[in-house]
Amino acid sequence: MHRSAAIYTARQWTHQPIVYLDTETTGMDERSEVIEIAILGNDGATLYESFVRPRGRISPAANNVHGISLAQVIDAPPWLDVWAQIQPILETNLVAVYNARFDYRLMQQSHTLAGQKWELPFSQFVCVMELYAQFHGKRDSWSGSFRWQSLDKAREQCGLHLPNSHRAADDARLTREVLHYVASKEI
Repeated sequence: MHRSAAIYTARQWTHQPIVYLDTETTGMDERSEVIEIAILGNDGATLYESFVRPRGRISPAANNVHGISLAQVIDAPPWLDVWAQIQPILETNLVAVYNARFDYRLMQQSHTLAGQKWELPFSQFVCVMELYAQFHGKRDSWSGSFRWQSLDKAREQCGLHLPNSHRAADDARLTREVLHYVASKEI
């Protein structure tokens, strides 16, 4: 039942105006910011891709994951300039993200750290990670909820041949493929 519901939801999402978003960040704490963002259309075309100049430093742990250095982003536009470009895209589409709560929080934090009030509701976002967990069907013995799978695990389990590079455009592309994979299955 849960697998069929996930397939049905994936089909619903892919048949409406939807974009795929991924970010890379300076870290994971309450002062972390977005330093790279990519948005793809439902057809996989790149709608927006950019580095973002942060206000603070990039943590060594984050740099170890995505490999983005401060030297790479020092001449990039600041968050509010990027926001001016992406806001119309995000406000008029469903936004599919692998781990939507994390990317949403980091975009919100970047906005707040830039001195602006965040107004885009979380209801615009859908979490492909949570949907894939439901599709995959493994339950956590402690909580009983569906066990999240990393994007790399989902890639392997779906037999997808795209890289999981921990870079925004590649990960947005992989998120799109995972969602389309789920939507393509028989109910």
